[in-house]
Amino acid sequence: MMSLTNGKPVLRAARKLFPVLVLVLWMMGGIPYQAFCQHPATEVHFLSGTDNEHTVTWDFWCSGGRNSGTWGKIEVPSHWEQQGYGNYNYGRDYVTYGRNFRFHDEKGVYRHAFGLPRGWPGKRVFIVFEGVMTDAEVKINGQLAGPIHQGAFYRFKYDITDKLHAHGSNQLEVVVSKMSADRSVNNAERLADYWIFGGIYRPVYLEAVPHTFIDWTAIDAKADGTFAMRVHIGGATADLSVQCEIFDSNGLTVGSANAAVKLGDSVALLKTAVTAPALWTAETPTRYNVRIQLLKEGQVIHSSQEKFGFRTVEIRKQDGIYINGTKVKMKGVNRHVWWPETGRSVNPTIDLNDVKLIKRMNMNAVRCAHYPPDRSFLNACDSLGLYVLDELAGWQQAYSTEVGAKLVKEMVIRDVNHPSVIFWSNGNEGGHNFRLDTVFGYYDLSNRPVIHAHHRPGNAFNGIDCNHYEDYYSTEKILADTNIYMTTEFLHAQDDGGGAAGLADIWELHWRSKLGAGGFLWALVDEGIVRTDEGETIDVNGVNAPDGLVGPYREEEGSVNAIREIFSPINISLPRLPADFSGRIPVENRYHFTVLDACTAAWELIDFDLPLSGGSGYTVKHRGNAAFPAIAPADSGQLLLDLPRNWRDYDALSLRAIDPHGDEVYRWTWKIQPSEKLAVNRFAEPADSVVRVSDMDSVFLLQANGISVAIHKKTGLLAGLSNVNSKSLSFRNGPVLVQGEALPERVEYTMEDGAAVVTAAYSGNLKYITWRMEKTGWLELRYGYQLEEGEYPFAGVSFNYPENYVLGVKWLGKGPYRVWKNRLQGTTYSVWKNRNNNTQTGSYPWVYPEFKGYYADVSWMEFNTVEGKFYVSFPTEGMYVRLFDFYGITGPESYPVLPCGDVSFLDYIPPVGGKLALNITSDPRGFGPSSEPNRLNNRLIERRVYFYFGLPKVDDGNKQFEMPKVNVLTD
Repeated sequence: MMSLTNGKPVLRAARKLFPVLVLVLWMMGGIPYQAFCQHPATEVHFLSGTDNEHTVTWDFWCSGGRNSGTWGKIEVPSHWEQQGYGNYNYGRDYVTYGRNFRFHDEKGVYRHAFGLPRGWPGKRVFIVFEGVMTDAEVKINGQLAGPIHQGAFYRFKYDITDKLHAHGSNQLEVVVSKMSADRSVNNAERLADYWIFGGIYRPVYLEAVPHTFIDWTAIDAKADGTFAMRVHIGGATADLSVQCEIFDSNGLTVGSANAAVKLGDSVALLKTAVTAPALWTAETPTRYNVRIQLLKEGQVIHSSQEKFGFRTVEIRKQDGIYINGTKVKMKGVNRHVWWPETGRSVNPTIDLNDVKLIKRMNMNAVRCAHYPPDRSFLNACDSLGLYVLDELAGWQQAYSTEVGAKLVKEMVIRDVNHPSVIFWSNGNEGGHNFRLDTVFGYYDLSNRPVIHAHHRPGNAFNGIDCNHYEDYYSTEKILADTNIYMTTEFLHAQDDGGGAAGLADIWELHWRSKLGAGGFLWALVDEGIVRTDEGETIDVNGVNAPDGLVGPYREEEGSVNAIREIFSPINISLPRLPADFSGRIPVENRYHFTVLDACTAAWELIDFDLPLSGGSGYTVKHRGNAAFPAIAPADSGQLLLDLPRNWRDYDALSLRAIDPHGDEVYRWTWKIQPSEKLAVNRFAEPADSVVRVSDMDSVFLLQANGISVAIHKKTGLLAGLSNVNSKSLSFRNGPVLVQGEALPERVEYTMEDGAAVVTAAYSGNLKYITWRMEKTGWLELRYGYQLEEGEYPFAGVSFNYPENYVLGVKWLGKGPYRVWKNRLQGTTYSVWKNRNNNTQTGSYPWVYPEFKGYYADVSWMEFNTVEGKFYVSFPTEGMYVRLFDFYGITGPESYPVLPCGDVSFLDYIPPVGGKLALNITSDPRGFGPSSEPNRLNNRLIERRVYFYFGLPKVDDGNKQFEMPKVNVLTD
């Protein structure tokens, strides 16, 4: 039983129960909850769901298309197309289908009944729409809530206090027009190069506030600690006061301010200063909280909170973009709001994961193209650290001044206090209404810079040139001009072009140039929509929408890892370990604010798995940690690894860099052993006592250890194969030069040291081929070729093998992604496996890595086929293996052109271009030095390749193998 001698146990119990009692009484309607709150805040009641995964069912009617003309149900928020209503439209339908759908507008009518929460009668109530596509006419109980709202990407609200029934049910009706009645709205955001949807696609909710309330705030918090805030007040009918307190991340008060508000005033300005604040940057995203209180006669009548960061953004003309006094360069990407099932209706998890993905690619910036994103995306940018270009819609034409001014206000007052937002972007590629440039500053106390994301030279604004899709050489010219160059779109990533192809060269231009400010790749995501009218298939509207570095569900393409390496703030440019390597690795610090001793490193000595092993990777033999020295931003130094004395006994050295937040920056791997040692040209197996050679009508037949190889007597090419596990193998017709001529002169055979040797001599570019079969069944190929001085897309040799026979490959080399001459980054030397898939980048089924393509620095490759296994091994360095037919850029013809044959062993491979750049689609050389054609200088190139066709034999008492018959490729 509780003691009552001093009453303290009862008092403690009462204190614990008091909040619960208050909540229960409020829910029962007995007392207003705010009466017990020290800081009465805005109350929110959702009428819709909170996001695309948490929806509420409303009544719905659609005027056209599927399921039109009858009342049904719809989930809110959503697009009605994804709920089975209306028609699908892409913004360029007026071009691609000749269909001007602005004259075939669909309208959706939404109805929803709701009651007010208990305690709300007597309060001021607003209805808030976070986003509606596109025109929205809102009625409450049959009365217009206010003017029709026009503009699809902006938050708007109406005061509906006088239209509500305090008790009982209220009827909400919203008429949504997919196309706007305002021509400029359609031009700015509907007739654009992206999917066009209809519907209430962001949340809808009620807000309850006192009749005198804090409407919104605008904060200006500078890097020197000065703090200013405009507090906008609604419904002021008496003298008031406003006060604020600033809290750091530990909840400690670090500043405060107050101001009087005279009757008739609607804005209060508060100022204070914080000593030595922790500054917000993309590398150090430190935020503070400010609590704002509105007081009447000394009593708090309303309060609100905001998160913000101390930071200063400057454009120093003819110099650069500065954050907190430090010049920064943008490593950014363009992002549309997207999810395949729900279009532009998303949720905080999608937004957060996109920010994490962008950060993982070592980017520091994002452009919200071509409209403001959900608030949760900006919250994630604030907390994890990304510089944001927040963009007013205006795809290639601008809003009118009348409509645009309203939308600028809605955009700015929603997003103004996000520290991640460092620029306002007034439209895209000609969609700039210059009369709106000054409007942003009306609502933004910090007066952030305004930019124009344009696509024509000579349109610099505020000292920044943002011109789109310049190539490497035109970028050089722009950087030699007087304006800062921050390209808001470059290296269009349709299919496998653009993205990271040529990025290393162009990024180096920006990094090394005084006026280079970096830029924003186009774009993050393939916009594939799940079509509810086509059996849930994913549609990217041909080549219009698959522009992403990742697929619709964020499937990572090869550019992702390449960008990670190119943009790595810990820059290690060490292509191979030098002969005198002593554990010192040169490092350049490409952070803007982080000294490298805040990062850590971990190294591993590894041995690679072998063919026939169950693994597909490596085994760690030794590991250790290393400390980066205190290398300042933009400086260089060396990282010292304390390796064991026998480190040269292992296959490779791997190094991981870890940032101050514990995330991996990048992982590099360097071969210790040469390819001569890593290549496999022997298995532990019994061998025949002799190699047999048969001189047949059209071929020389070489046989050993159960393997038969036919070499054509006229051409010297591989004509047929078989082994004990298969009647025939279809790998044949090679080596054929992929460039140049081969004119056979003579083909002959001999026996050398128990091996059978066939030698073919040629005139033309191919000089010789030598085949050598050992008693083990291993087949060695040697060849030499010489191309005249000139430019070539590729060089090497090819063979034929049916693609549909291949189940997959396993290889030791760079992977897991394919490469191009101008996108070699992002691949790591290891043992990889890849099943055969028919993925072409930017299209169904988005299975990555793609199977077909060029693979770099291959030491050996194991082919798994329906005819059995065979092995290819390369003892010389730097061999590329090409697997089958694929494309980089789609168009009238696939690009770039491919070598002849199916499987190629190449010394040189081509670069890839991009969809949008000067002369790039037909000729990628504009992307820079690594995108230039291969230049050969009449040098003799000699190579060795080893083959094993089948599985190694098990020693069963030297039983002789019965030689199978060979299907020979005849003339």
